[in-house]
Amino acid sequence: MRAMVLPIVHHPAYCADLPANHRFPMDKFRAVADLIRKEDLLDGKPFFRPRPAPFEWVALAHDPLYVDQVFNGKVPEQVAREIGFPMRADIALRARCATGGTVLTGYLALEHGLACNTAGGSHHARRRHGAGFCVFNDVAVAIRVMQADGAIQKALVIDLDVHQGDGTAEIFLGDPDVFTFSMHSEKNYPVRKVPSHLDIGLPDDTGNKTYLECLEKALPDLLAQENWDIVFFNAGVDPYAEDRLGRLALSRNGLRLRDRYVIETVSRAGIPLGGVLGGGYSSDIDELADRHLTLHRTARGVVQSKAMVDSRREAISALQT
Repeated sequence: MRAMVLPIVHHPAYCADLPANHRFPMDKFRAVADLIRKEDLLDGKPFFRPRPAPFEWVALAHDPLYVDQVFNGKVPEQVAREIGFPMRADIALRARCATGGTVLTGYLALEHGLACNTAGGSHHARRRHGAGFCVFNDVAVAIRVMQADGAIQKALVIDLDVHQGDGTAEIFLGDPDVFTFSMHSEKNYPVRKVPSHLDIGLPDDTGNKTYLECLEKALPDLLAQENWDIVFFNAGVDPYAEDRLGRLALSRNGLRLRDRYVIETVSRAGIPLGGVLGGGYSSDIDELADRHLTLHRTARGVVQSKAMVDSRREAISALQT
């Protein structure tokens, strides 16, 4: 059987230092990488390590004035409060590396059909400023970089984080080549939502059955709507019933079924998919990392299944010649 490996992107700078009582579980990024190594989801290969996104990349999706403020430690205090991080040099580097990681994930997806980041999904960052623990909108930057490079034209964003992807929606508002789809908790943050091209706002305690039915109704039509060059999938695990900020009451199996449905459906359509981590909130970092690995385990399973199918086809073809 021909070996196929899932490309996974990681950088040690994804994990910056925050006060022990900070609401954002920064240590999850280190724990996710450690667990991927422990489970050998890399199949003995190293992580793909991204470069920090340069100014020119980030300014394709964000106001250059704001980009300059982040790069040079001059973020206004009001903006820093809205972001929720102390805007130090290591926090800025983290944002640049996570953004560079999603850019690399996109290119690896074009090459391999499927790739995943161990960070990313910072969908609250708008063109002029960050918000909601999001400094730069990594998916938006990745799409703009790949468009500018001529690698892609049309992109579909599937955002299944529990929070509405307001920043991504704002950046691509009116853009005919990028379609933003957000399925989220309607009563959750942000209070003032920016309309995506398609929003599905769900009530509290939706649960697995209704959630998956809504997704299965929407996704095939979206994939058939255009000849998409790439899909970016925000696989936030905060719809989980026990997540600190989630309200949709999905089970762990519900998250697994969600990710498998998205990845398999996009793969069958022959569209490259780049997976990003998205939100997840818990004081139990080990549990949270294990929950986030739903994306990487599921993606690797799809890669291995495809390898088996391709191997059988090659064997049958060899017997027929």
